[in-house]
Amino acid sequence: MRCIIALLAWLASTVLVLGAEAGKSADFASAMPTIMANLRSAASYVRTGNIALAQMETDEAVAAWKRLEPTGSGALPAFAPAAMSDYLDRGRGRLATITRALDSGDNIAAGRELLALRQSFHDLRRHAGLYELGDCIFEIAPAMEKLRVAATRYGEQPAVANAEDTVATASAFRDRLQRCNEWARPEIAEKSEFRRLIDGAIASSGEVAHAAMAGDGPLVHRYLIELQSYAQLLDFRYG
Repeated sequence: MRCIIALLAWLASTVLVLGAEAGKSADFASAMPTIMANLRSAASYVRTGNIALAQMETDEAVAAWKRLEPTGSGALPAFAPAAMSDYLDRGRGRLATITRALDSGDNIAAGRELLALRQSFHDLRRHAGLYELGDCIFEIAPAMEKLRVAATRYGEQPAVANAEDTVATASAFRDRLQRCNEWARPEIAEKSEFRRLIDGAIASSGEVAHAAMAGDGPLVHRYLIELQSYAQLLDFRYG
């Protein structure tokens, strides 16, 4: 297994070197989606403990980030070159911190920094007046966390009288999912994978509320685990 991982890492580094030689700078708008995909994958691998794969994804993001330029047609129009340069510098610093955390096996720190870097990109887009499905999917995480907290608390004393918070947070999470469904472009919305994930999550968020109102603690927990899986898969594929 180690030999395979080492070979994959060598192949990835070779591709990155060739890519760097092919062009010293990259268009910000066209390069960032690929970098964000690397960071999404790295975050997923960190969450599941696949450090070697997380390092490969981070290395790709680092190499691509180094070629980004704060000026040119690809820069966001709402930001001056100086502001973009500062953003890119801070991003390089976070990537260096992520790399060090992964090298030392600190999953928690790596996950925290990956989240912060991804958050900074979505904040940048929002300030530039840009918004799309990926931004919406990224924003469901706080709603999922509120539902997790409420459902976990409910599980300690499962009763109809204690269902209010779980029902409310499940409803808020469902509203978020429906909003994201509306933001999906036709070519995404029609994909069977997206439909399976978004429709499944919307349905389960309704079921967890019904289970809470019925006083069924174990069923609430089952739907909570299911919803967390849906949320992670949506983020991994479309966040």
